[in-house]
Amino acid sequence: MTEELEKYILGHSDEEGEYLYRLYRATNVHLLHGRMASGHLQGRLLKMLVRMIRPKNILEVGTFSGYSAICMAEGLEKDGHLYTFEINDEQEDFTRPWIEGSAVADRITFIIGDAITEAPRLGLTFDMVFIDGDKRTYTETYEMALQVVRNGGFILADNTLWDGHVVDNAYDKDSQTQGIRRFNDMLKNDDRVEKVIVPLRDGLTIIRKK
Repeated sequence: MTEELEKYILGHSDEEGEYLYRLYRATNVHLLHGRMASGHLQGRLLKMLVRMIRPKNILEVGTFSGYSAICMAEGLEKDGHLYTFEINDEQEDFTRPWIEGSAVADRITFIIGDAITEAPRLGLTFDMVFIDGDKRTYTETYEMALQVVRNGGFILADNTLWDGHVVDNAYDKDSQTQGIRRFNDMLKNDDRVEKVIVPLRDGLTIIRKK
């Protein structure tokens, strides 16, 4: 992906909007690893997928700055709701004001805690799950997601190419790379689901529970 081609793609896709533009800039200025935020292209894709799937309940694992949560909430119908979990409590002071200041704040519940243990306690069935948390526990997060997503529902897993590290032997001892590889290998042989890896940004796996 060249810079020129990326500019063309963004120029021919829906705009992200002024609020999300400011959030993305603030994320990169004030937070470490700001590129972890979904950004313009993936954000518009997430919104479009929500429009297509038409979920009533969405679960997000890994809020970070709130960019992806806002994008998905934009795609929800009026009776839809998104529950987003962030395990890092130090993230709350930055993220909560941005979520609460957004036009879709009433469709988002932001929770500080471990989604693996806390999400099932909500007692909800989800139509869509977006996994973008700790790469070392992707497999455990996925197994939790399968428990709470409806039959025919969708799970999206972000960063499944991990900057190409999944095929780079130099990262064999990196725990996050190991976590992504373990997840990808397990998912390949999981006949409970259908799946495809989309090489968008850092890799997005789209999974449908049979």
